[in-house]
Amino acid sequence: MSRIERFRSKEEFLDALRSNLDEDRESVIDILMPYPLPEAQQLMNPEPSQLKVFAFTGALCGFAFGLFLTIYSVLSWPLIIGGKPLISIPPFLIIAYTLTILFGALASFFGFLWLSRLPRIPALFAAEQWEEDGRFAIVLKADEP
Repeated sequence: MSRIERFRSKEEFLDALRSNLDEDRESVIDILMPYPLPEAQQLMNPEPSQLKVFAFTGALCGFAFGLFLTIYSVLSWPLIIGGKPLISIPPFLIIAYTLTILFGALASFFGFLWLSRLPRIPALFAAEQWEEDGRFAIVLKADEP
């Protein structure tokens, strides 16, 4: 459950945000602003994004899958032509490279959605309610009874 504190002025909003962050950093879930405030973003002090982990993992899986796919298909349906080796790495790298790009991009996209907690269906209705008055707001965790 969460509660929303609303503020009319920028100064009140920043002071309340500072005090809430000083008390308990985990209590602030989200901030809503009618226009971007660099001061608020600096106060939130976001940690470095973990999106690079998704991209790297997806790229490694794509490369491994590309090599596996080509080697498996050659070993399953061999075409022996002129004594050439069945597993020839240079042509296989083209497919592995392509799947590296594809899997890395897909993993980055889905990682972005995961890290952004999207789609947030309940937040859509709260945003509509918030947009009616256009004030600054801080969404906090509600105190549990």
